[in-house]
This record gives sequence, C-alpha cells and structure tokens, in this order.
Amino acid sequence: MTSEPAARLPGPWRPDPVRQRQAGYRLEDLLRLPSDAPRVELLDGVLRALPAPDLGHQHISGLLRRLLGDQAPGHLGVTQAVGVALDTDHIRRPDVLVYRAEVPAERHFLLPHEVVLAVEVVSPGTRRTDRFSKPAEYAAAGIACYWRVEQNPVRVHAYRLADRPGRSGNREYELLAKADELLELVDPFPIKLAIGEIAP
Repeated sequence: MTSEPAARLPGPWRPDPVRQRQAGYRLEDLLRLPSDAPRVELLDGVLRALPAPDLGHQHISGLLRRLLGDQAPGHLGVTQAVGVALDTDHIRRPDVLVYRAEVPAERHFLLPHEVVLAVEVVSPGTRRTDRFSKPAEYAAAGIACYWRVEQNPVRVHAYRLADRPGRSGNREYELLAKADELLELVDPFPIKLAIGEIAP
C-alpha cells in the first residue's frame, strides 16, 4: 500500500528570496500576487517590499489625502498608496496621488500621464529614495508635480516639472514653494494648505 502525498493547501504568501532579487518581474506579476502579500514596488524588474510606515507617516498621508480631496476640482481624484507603472518592470507607490478621475475604479495601478501630483512622506528609511531617486523617476516619466513632505518638523517641498531639460540633460523638477506654515499654489490646481493641519 502506498500513501499519496497530502495536497498542499494555499498558505500565506512566502516570497522566493533568490528569485525576488532577480530581475524579470513585470507588472502582470504584481497583479497576480495574493491578497496577503506585502506592499511592494518593482524596480527594474526586482521586487522590493516596502517598510511598514509609522503612525506619524500615516497621519500625515491620511490628512493630506483628505485636504487635497476637499480642494481638488471634480475632474481629479485623490488616493493613497496606489501603484504608478513608470514602465512595465518599474512600479512605484507614492504615499498620496492626485490623478485624472476618468481612470476606471477597478484599475490596480495608474499610468504616468494619468497622475498630476505624486506625494512622498519622508521616513527615516526612505530619505535618499524620496529626495533623489523618486523625483528623478517621476520627472523622467512626465508626472507634472511632485511634493516631498519632511517630518519633524513637517515641511512641504512642492515641485513642478520644468519645461526644459535640466543640467542632467533630462527633464527635472523645479522648486515652486517650501512651506512649514502655509502652502499656496496654483499647480496642479489652486491649493491653500495650512501645514499645521497635517502635522501629527
């Protein structure tokens, strides 16, 4: 009498550490991840799990989403932590996004031309990425506006995509405003934001 191996039931997501470090993942692979998989970004085909944000980070992101949503015109939507497919093998997840509202609600990601503002809230583990890597990637993809929100104290740095290439030869962001009390802008839409309203 031979015993049959027990059928393997689906369990919690367990990444393959070797394959995870190999390039080759694409957007369709992210869409097939199970519901219990951690939040990830895709950087040149390599999966990168995102660190869990702390309460201060989430407080700022949530309030910023609400305040931007209150002021955004009807043709724009505001959301949090949705992926932006900068390429088929390169996907970032900004903390807050303002996007064109005609995007179907069942979509799991946005395309760069659908995003009018990407916002990153800087945490200790993301300083270099949020200050250097992400703005360069968002600018290269043509996302019109980028905000970087620093913590302790809370300060918003608002950028707009320049019309001409910068010193690097690529399109770059130019600083519109840096505010720790009141931020007033006309791009990507008229905004008046008291910084104290998003501070933890």
